[in-house]
Amino acid sequence: MTRAATFVWGWFDSIVLELLRQLRWSFVPPLLIYFAYGAQGITTVAASFYVKEYLDLSAAFLAGLAFWVGLPWALKMPLGHLVDLIWRWKYLLILAGAILMAASFGILAAIVMEPARMGAVMPLSAWYVTAALLAPCGFVLQDVVADAMSVEAVPHTDANGAPLPEAETKSLHTTMQTFGRIALISGSSAAAALNVALFDGADALPQAGKGALYGFVFTLALLIPLISMSGVALAIIQKRSKASQLRRAGVAAEDIRARLELPRDPVTPNHWYFIGGGAFVILSLAVGLGDVPYSQEIVFAGSMAIVLFLMRQLVSVLPVDHARALIGTAIIIFVYRATPLRGPGATWFEIDILGFDQQFLSVLSLITSLLTLAGMLVFRPLMASRPIAWIVAFLAITEAVLSLPNIALYYGAHHWTAALTGGIVDARFIAVVDTAVESPLGQVAMIPMLAWIARNAPSGLKATFFAVMASFTNLALSASSLGTKYLNEIFVVTREVTDSAGAVTTAADYSQLGMLLITVGVILLAAPLTAIFLIQNSRFRTSE
Repeated sequence: MTRAATFVWGWFDSIVLELLRQLRWSFVPPLLIYFAYGAQGITTVAASFYVKEYLDLSAAFLAGLAFWVGLPWALKMPLGHLVDLIWRWKYLLILAGAILMAASFGILAAIVMEPARMGAVMPLSAWYVTAALLAPCGFVLQDVVADAMSVEAVPHTDANGAPLPEAETKSLHTTMQTFGRIALISGSSAAAALNVALFDGADALPQAGKGALYGFVFTLALLIPLISMSGVALAIIQKRSKASQLRRAGVAAEDIRARLELPRDPVTPNHWYFIGGGAFVILSLAVGLGDVPYSQEIVFAGSMAIVLFLMRQLVSVLPVDHARALIGTAIIIFVYRATPLRGPGATWFEIDILGFDQQFLSVLSLITSLLTLAGMLVFRPLMASRPIAWIVAFLAITEAVLSLPNIALYYGAHHWTAALTGGIVDARFIAVVDTAVESPLGQVAMIPMLAWIARNAPSGLKATFFAVMASFTNLALSASSLGTKYLNEIFVVTREVTDSAGAVTTAADYSQLGMLLITVGVILLAAPLTAIFLIQNSRFRTSE
């Protein structure tokens, strides 16, 4: 074997095979729930085209809807503490989440396949908004339990019942969190691959045929709640099977419980988590249903105040140096995730002007998912050896650079490259290459913080720590949605909308999309780097 081949094999063994060697059968139940969460991407392309073709909703409204869709994740605070308190009955939350998810996908299928009946009850756009809000409520219920299960899935004793060394458990926790992200991306990869097959030739279908296809996709999504419930069933089967094996081996009942159940400190109910969660729900409903001006901003500010208060309650149980490091880490990740996105106008431009059809957008989604999986494996040593501040700085710089091809496509660079290369480097070629390079980056930043919580949070408060820190970092996505909405109100982008008679009610206008893309690119770079500089020069400096 040549030196180069030896190096490649050694790299493959240390990066890929070593990770697979650390996989445990006990990891699979929470991984199925994470997989189901990723598989919801099967509805993304169908929903994008359905909204564009059937609903007269503006880019700013859809960006605002994304804000409300992200808010249920703030409820991970009381839900996480609830899981710690009802540890033995936590699977009931998985069932509740599955019911909400099924309701969401069922509504989407119904408004496509039975629009007259659904429209007689309330407008189709109202049904769509309802479905969009139900799904995250279901996923957040399941996600908070999956986080707790991911801690429980890591073995804490060896085959003889002796506690595992701390170094080994730390490695297994990092591996479990890595597999969790891999399962999530595998779900989105499977959904994207299925979309590529389903939308083959969809662009040539008549409008009625496209609608039937969208309805079929939404119906197919009803399988997703069943996948997550299979994770619960497998967890129960595993525990009973292991208990049966130990009983046959003559192990005492108390020892069996000690081996099967995660050692947990007594948990005292902290009513502030439920008070804070209740205040969040009351604030959201009062402002959202009351048609209050600046409702999203009010809810965001109130939610942030509640989360920060609960974070202070939470980190008070940590040593001072650990608490400061965790706060600094969370702020850096918050700012990174809070940067605004392009909004739906960029996708409309790709469909109307660049000619990207349903199948090609599915191909881009598949490339993103598959290469994200590969990127997570390649970046695994980097995540283990580099601090989060370094990782986020690297991601911010890289994503800012990779925003340039999208800007170039808007200004017609593909016409020049296609003419220069005989039509090879056209708009689709540039989109594929840009997607291939950019895709591994998005999921990297969260893994180190999740692994830190799994290792260092008090044993009786693992789910609470996961939930509160996730609520804080997920509020960043709400901030991102607000920023996206503001930018789409400043740089207005519209696509052509026609009524049932074919008359144009809204004309297409992409003249301001270029400045929107440039502004987003600048913020992608400036905001995270500024946050890193400020945190690393303060008492919250983090080396994690």
